Amino acid sequence: MCLIAFAWQAMPDHPLLMIANRDEFYARQAAPMDCWDDQPQILAGRDLSAGGTWLGVSRNGRLAAVTNVRVRQSPSASPKSRGELVTDFLQSEKSAKPFADALQAEAACYGPFNLLLWDGEQMHYAGNTPEFRSTAVTPGLHALSNAALDTDWPKARRAKTALSAWIASRLRDEAGTLEALNDRGLADDENLPQTGVGLDMERTLSSPFIVTPTYGTRCSSLIRVDSDRQIQVLEQRYEAGGQISGLSRFAFTAS
Repeated sequence: MCLIAFAWQAMPDHPLLMIANRDEFYARQAAPMDCWDDQPQILAGRDLSAGGTWLGVSRNGRLAAVTNVRVRQSPSASPKSRGELVTDFLQSEKSAKPFADALQAEAACYGPFNLLLWDGEQMHYAGNTPEFRSTAVTPGLHALSNAALDTDWPKARRAKTALSAWIASRLRDEAGTLEALNDRGLADDENLPQTGVGLDMERTLSSPFIVTPTYGTRCSSLIRVDSDRQIQVLEQRYEAGGQISGLSRFAFTAS
């Protein structure tokens, strides 16, 4: 996952709302969001290379999402897949804070990550770059991309705007929200972050929706949690070139 905006305890009837885009190489195979055959309590897409996921919810009312942090690092320096963090939390019985705090001992075994955890009651954020941190998420609207939580990148601002518009529509305008997540406009050079990938790549990665010959946005997700523990999930998928390849919807009441 590379772009997330979420509203935490910002609406009385909806404790958590989230929109997100996942960017990945087209050649890296993934299964669409569904309940997993081997772990039916998990509803998530699945990375078929490492077996984990970038975003998922559980039948007992938990949510986790992970993004990478854009820094240069040798792949051999991080033997564990970031997708395991999401899967492990969705299977865990630990609350969000103790789960996040316990990661400190092995955080360096993963590639640079940002991790969002919701246990049905509390929302927590953890990261391992440039050093480990674990903190409760304050109520309000937040955005997360490939830097620390609420870093003010142009694409993060656009995602928060899209989330605000979805909320203003009383959550009726799913089509408009998906269209906003499909925003392919590049940021102006003076607003680009400097993450060491070069100006051309900074430009390419600055849009909420990315399309390149080999890498791009693979799916958009909308998640709505109601005060009665009803969870609704929408995932729209894209093939190479950014064309829509599928859409799935799920709704259940958390146990």
